[in-house]
Order: sequence, then structure tokens, then C-alpha cells
Amino acid sequence: MQVELISKRFQGSQYYKTGKGKPILLLHGFAEDSHIWEQQILSLEKEYCVIAPDLPGSGSSPMPQEEITMELLSDFVSEILIQEQIDQFILMGHSMGGYIALAFAEQHEDQLLAFSLIHSSAFEDNEEKKENRRKSIKLIANDGKEVFLSAMIPNLYSETSKNRLKNEMANHLTMAMGISSNALQAYYNAMILRPSRIHVLRNTKLPVQFVIGKEDKAIPFDQSLKQCYIPQISKVDILDEIGHSSMVESPDKLSSILNSFCKYVLNYKMP
Repeated sequence: MQVELISKRFQGSQYYKTGKGKPILLLHGFAEDSHIWEQQILSLEKEYCVIAPDLPGSGSSPMPQEEITMELLSDFVSEILIQEQIDQFILMGHSMGGYIALAFAEQHEDQLLAFSLIHSSAFEDNEEKKENRRKSIKLIANDGKEVFLSAMIPNLYSETSKNRLKNEMANHLTMAMGISSNALQAYYNAMILRPSRIHVLRNTKLPVQFVIGKEDKAIPFDQSLKQCYIPQISKVDILDEIGHSSMVESPDKLSSILNSFCKYVLNYKMP
């Protein structure tokens, strides 16, 4: 069921809601919308209430009036919770969605049962990555959106996946092309400005899940491993021959991993 968010700040934004049970909220990444979670939603909705929004500026959700930051997108999550009258839930974010999940955990940990970082990182961008993002912003601003996305999307997949998922990558590119140049630039600027949130991992007492693609070019494997040791309670799943997009590259495996984590969380007793 498609639902419209009626809050004044994010009026007209859309999210998908299905299933019954404990709430799980799925946050998509950069150059995606909620459709990226299609296979995981079909799996999770059997036991849980699943909410998958189109982030402001993506999919069916309009650009916000305010500057896009991870904190603003965290507020967007809060508005959904208010509308749905949800007190506690499990938050799962892919890539940029993981950055938002960390910002939300920093502000509202009491509302979380756990959170999951799927091909994501609590480290801030290094200077080289920030400069690469700035170059991409300039390219997109100069009518280079298609050139940028056509180069970026294949890099989200492992070499093995590229050879067997040509149609799926084409669909991913089509999804990305539906996002405005202004939104893509705003997201990249928000990623440049986001701070390190390693302290969130260090201070949380909640279970934290890390899903890592061994061939992820966007989040280096060694960086992913470093953050796994920081939380008190870490659940780590490493996927061989998978890049940055396990939702598409290995949908059944990812669905199984997410289901197992949810079961663990709901049986977990806080000390």
C-alpha cells in the first residue's frame, strides 16, 4: 500500500507499507528509491510490518524546501513514525540509507530496537572521496547526469554480478535516471558534509548488523571490517562475490540475513 506523508515539512512524500507485526523501516541509498527493496519486502512482510519510503527527492517523493542533510532525512524518518504511531522499530539502511540510520540512532536511540548498516559506513569521507564527490556534482550540474550514472551504477556491482545481471543493472540505471539532477547533487553534498559517527557505534548498547560485500568498491572491505569491532553487539555477514548492491546481486541471501537479524533482535534481552 502506497501512503502519503501529510506532515508540513515533507508533505507529498511517499512510502510503501505492507505486512503486520513489529515494524521494520528500510532506507534506500543514493540513486535509488524504495523499489530497490522489492525482494526483501516480499520476504519480510510475511512476519513484520515493513515500511519503505522514497527519500525526499527520490522516487515519488518531492524535493524538500530545506537543504538536504542526514539530519533532515533523519527527521523525515521521525515524521513517518509519528504518522504511523510507531514507538519502537528496527531500522535498516543501504549505503546512504545507513548514514541516515546512524544520524537517527544518534538522536533517537530510545526508539530503536536495533539498526542495520547494509554496505554502509560510520566513517566520514576522506578528502579524496570528498573531492571525487565535488567533481561528480560539477559533472551532474553541467548536464552530465546520464554520463555520471552510466559510469557509477556498474561500479555498484561485483565483476561476477556484472556478467549475469545486465538487465537488472539496466533497471537500476533507469531508476537512478528518474531522480533529478538537483536531488543527486544535494545528496552528494550531504554526504560530503556528514561527520564521522563512529561514536554512535561505540556508545550504543543496541545490536548492530553489518552486511558487507567482499567486492564492494564504494565501501572498502578493510574499512567495513574495522567498524564491525566497535559496537558492543555486532552481527556481521560477509557476502562473497558481491559488491555494493546485495539487494539485487543476492536478494534471497540478503532477505535471509535480514530475517535472521530481526529474529535475533526480537529475542534479545537488554542487559
